[in-house]
Amino acid sequence: MSDALKHECGIALLRLLKPLEYYKEKYGTAFYGIQKMYLLMEKQHNRGQDGAGFASIKLDVEPGQRYISRVRSNQQQPIQDVFKQINERINEELTEHPEYNQSVALQKEHLPYLGEVYLGHVRYGTFGKNSIESVHPFLRQNNWMHRNLIVAGNFNMTNVKQLFDSLVELGQHPKELADTVTVMEKIGHFLDGEVADLYQECKTEGYSKQEASAIISERLNIAKILKRASKQWDGGYAMAGLIGHGDSFVFRDPAGIRPAYYYQDDEIAVVASERPVIQTVFNVPFEDVKELDPGHAIIIKKSGKVAVEEIIPALPKKACSFERIYFSRGSDAEIYEERKELGRLVLPQVLEAIENDTDNAVFSYIPNTAETSFFGMVEAAQDFLNQRKNKHILEHRNTLTEATLEELLKVKIRTEKIAIKDAKLRTFITEDSSRDDLVAHVYDVTYGVIKPEDNLVIIDDSIVRGTTLKKSILKMMDRLSPKRIVVVSSAPQIRYPDCYGIDMAKLEGLIAFQAAHELLKERGLEHIVEDVYKKCKAQENLPDAEVVNYVTEFYAQFTDQEISDKIAQMLSSEGINAEVKIIFQSVENLHKACPKNLGDWYFTGDYPTPGGNRVVNRAFINFYEGNDARAY
Repeated sequence: MSDALKHECGIALLRLLKPLEYYKEKYGTAFYGIQKMYLLMEKQHNRGQDGAGFASIKLDVEPGQRYISRVRSNQQQPIQDVFKQINERINEELTEHPEYNQSVALQKEHLPYLGEVYLGHVRYGTFGKNSIESVHPFLRQNNWMHRNLIVAGNFNMTNVKQLFDSLVELGQHPKELADTVTVMEKIGHFLDGEVADLYQECKTEGYSKQEASAIISERLNIAKILKRASKQWDGGYAMAGLIGHGDSFVFRDPAGIRPAYYYQDDEIAVVASERPVIQTVFNVPFEDVKELDPGHAIIIKKSGKVAVEEIIPALPKKACSFERIYFSRGSDAEIYEERKELGRLVLPQVLEAIENDTDNAVFSYIPNTAETSFFGMVEAAQDFLNQRKNKHILEHRNTLTEATLEELLKVKIRTEKIAIKDAKLRTFITEDSSRDDLVAHVYDVTYGVIKPEDNLVIIDDSIVRGTTLKKSILKMMDRLSPKRIVVVSSAPQIRYPDCYGIDMAKLEGLIAFQAAHELLKERGLEHIVEDVYKKCKAQENLPDAEVVNYVTEFYAQFTDQEISDKIAQMLSSEGINAEVKIIFQSVENLHKACPKNLGDWYFTGDYPTPGGNRVVNRAFINFYEGNDARAY
């Protein structure tokens, strides 16, 4: 994705199902779990680079011993920093007390972070500042072991204010208006209630307070707590939590917007945001890693019992399609094929744009994450060329000579590595004119491979704001003097904000929105802007379930092609000599390529939860009123 777009988070939950001595005996170290957590988090580095956090719980410790450890970082390399801190603390203890190496029991008793239950998180900040207080996991502390709660997740809630107000009505005083705090406190409230009810139950049965503690831990119903806590949640989430005594869970939203995968054997239970992460770290086959069903939670009790339970009835599944286009690692077997298919399916539009002249076309990609779609596009182009060759051979089979046949078979689709990102270059000057000049040099180009009669076809994952295209990529490509530059997006036009975890909160930042607005002005239809605003404004006090997305009317006057052509015109700044064309994937082909991830609200406005419609209308109101604020 050539535009900078912050997105997503990654979670990793690991429960060791055997005593630590088992891992020492089999794998040579009691730190097996910590080592695997490092790998689980690093393999999800792509999902978050603003912050990272790690928490662990020791099971069955004596009173007075520390059993919860947590470390967080918002440094430039947060995962590395987290595990540097962990290693330094452990090594410091071992240096001062070499006797701890005599047994795993001593290590568990005295060394921080060494436990049986682990939770890791990598973060991209989509709301608020990237302060250390915003980095997961979050910790809710209590002197009762089973009232301690650690939470981390990949989520955004659309109704944070409603959740906040409900906590206030319960008599709480939340320290911050943020979904992370409100969600944790909501779970914590019902955790407290369940513990209190169980205590009364134990008291009635004649148990002492000390005896009741262990029984409460055993009887604690995590599914019941999650059902009660999540009744008002509206958003996309994969929510992970640890309870102080050792229960743990990961809970996925009922529309399946945010991803979660799990694996279990007799040694471990593990949950992560991506399937290939688990495959790689634990060397297990694709089919053994299961997708957590929407509305379900995987619950791992302190006893080691693992169960998957329905928490909320599933909605129509609308798993985020951006996961397949861009966010998730392309090493997943299904995702790899889907991204290739995205490239294949967009080729007919490319051929139309270059008038089927593949002889005078060079195919490339930018950035590196678009490489897989590029492979699919080129394979489809080669198929097209082969069909053309076959047709020619059949039509001229009586007159073909060996020389002309050899010449014909030599013709291939031309592919080149055109753009190379200069990772060392930093746009450190904030003064606009100087910054723009630096942005234009973020990429280097390969000279000498483009002819003046060539069409230069560049595929990108998606085009969000168009800023990098306008200020850098198109200018850079034009230096090669092609006849035509065709920029291909493997995703459809992004027309609407996301409110479930991707940092696309403002309509006016989207190039498709800007293009539609320009077309409305040009055609004397600007009254539509005010009409849409009035309809959005009229719904402000309606319940979420009654709110309609009226922003779709903003685009209704135009075909996809008209908006694409306008985008091309807007991004072709002065001084660009080549003809510029912009091609977007169709929504229909997106669904063909990615049939399991049908969430497409950023392209179509079809939000999977009622809160999404409120968010898009609020975004339009903010645009119309000139309010530079997030819509959620």
